[in-house]
Amino acid sequence: MEIHAEGEPLFELFSTLVSIDSPSGHERAAADYVKKFLSDLGAGVSEDDAPSRDQFLTTGNVLGRMSGTLPGEPLLFSAHLDTVMPGIGKKAVLHGDGRITSSGNTVLGADDAAGVAEILEAVRILETRRIPHRSLELLFPVAEEVYCRGSRVLDFSILRSKEAYVLDLSGQIGSAAVGAPTLISFSVEVKGKAAHAGFEPEKGVHAIQAAAGAVQKLKLGRIGTHSTRNIGTIRGGTATNIVPDSVILEGEIRGAVHSDALALMEETRTLFETAAAACGASAAVTSDIRIHAYTTPPESSAVHNFSAACRSLGLKALFAPTFGGSDNNNFALYGITGIVAACGMQQPHTTGEYTTLDDLRLATELVLQLMTTPAS
Repeated sequence: MEIHAEGEPLFELFSTLVSIDSPSGHERAAADYVKKFLSDLGAGVSEDDAPSRDQFLTTGNVLGRMSGTLPGEPLLFSAHLDTVMPGIGKKAVLHGDGRITSSGNTVLGADDAAGVAEILEAVRILETRRIPHRSLELLFPVAEEVYCRGSRVLDFSILRSKEAYVLDLSGQIGSAAVGAPTLISFSVEVKGKAAHAGFEPEKGVHAIQAAAGAVQKLKLGRIGTHSTRNIGTIRGGTATNIVPDSVILEGEIRGAVHSDALALMEETRTLFETAAAACGASAAVTSDIRIHAYTTPPESSAVHNFSAACRSLGLKALFAPTFGGSDNNNFALYGITGIVAACGMQQPHTTGEYTTLDDLRLATELVLQLMTTPAS
């Protein structure tokens, strides 16, 4: 049974954010909504020139600033504006048991509309009820779902915060990620020599066979306790009767330790070059470090304050590393120590994605607690 929550500001805010189409690279409408929402509350609002630094981007990262009266340096709260596909025509459907789903043919977009809604609702409560709070920097990056491209080109000199809370994690409220891996994407083009496969195959150099030799020697899947390597796509050849002269393979490496990820990338490069040369072919390997690994120290202010906020609400803080990336990877790279907190999204990146009204409320209370606790 569907029910409607008229008069529930948080649900209405979340539902509105969900209804805004914001696939990665097309976040204009979402950015404009957030900017107006913050401006109406009296926050200082700006949008950076991220599109001038990355041609994929069409919208800048949105930053809101709110001066506080409680002691302490500013705190950074962040949630990204983009969603994955299928995400056009999304609708938030509230069910009788409190679950919120999509209509079934799109993602819900709680990743990360839940985080955006919780931050916005928290600051709305602060301002309308005139509750004392810390100075706040509210960052809403674009294109997080495509290797954090928005925050990757952010000018971090504009931020004063050194403590961050990123609302962008699945799991129960009170869970938080305190580490994430380096992620390296790579592409390999193996070039051989074309020949007719029936009349004169001996004159060809089989690019796919050369590439297969390298793949056979690569250890794929989990490597040790904190690294993975995968070949995800292979494409090549032109016809069944032609010895293929080219094949392109694409993959990724993840490593909780940055140097380990780099070593696996170098091993990948060497194996492909060696295997190709042994067959009379060549291999051109390119790679891109998409995000850098980080670990948030357990003694950090972010961990301490999040634990205290959870206790005040009767929640148990649960800290663990994740093997997925977020904008927090880029924050850490620029000296901002933070955690990635659960915001109520469940089964993200699927049409079965959902959240609950209770989780949205609880996460908002947690954000409010963090915003209103004086620096120790």
